[in-house]
Amino acid sequence: MSDSAAPPPPREAVALRYQQDDSGAAPQVVAKGRGAIAEAIIARAREAGVYVHESPQLVQLLMNVDLDAQIPPALYVAVAELLAWLWRIEQGETTDATDAVPPQARPSAR
Repeated sequence: MSDSAAPPPPREAVALRYQQDDSGAAPQVVAKGRGAIAEAIIARAREAGVYVHESPQLVQLLMNVDLDAQIPPALYVAVAELLAWLWRIEQGETTDATDAVPPQARPSAR
């Protein structure tokens, strides 16, 4: 038996696109991946000034959504809360990152 612990699982990332317009379309998964692909998604988002929200539970659920597909209705509330929270941050209406996000979806890093 070895005393060394197993390496952590590779990081996962999912990128969503949401265009608020009259179409009523739900947010769409536009990129997703594990390991090096996840790191590239995160790096490109940060380079573009896009907020990176870390919620392993939400990412795990979104990893099951097909690429270029809209999120399923079961995820509407969680993603809507995230979008509302991001909107508040962009508007400068909150200084505490945990104000509008439920504990299971709170970010651990920017």
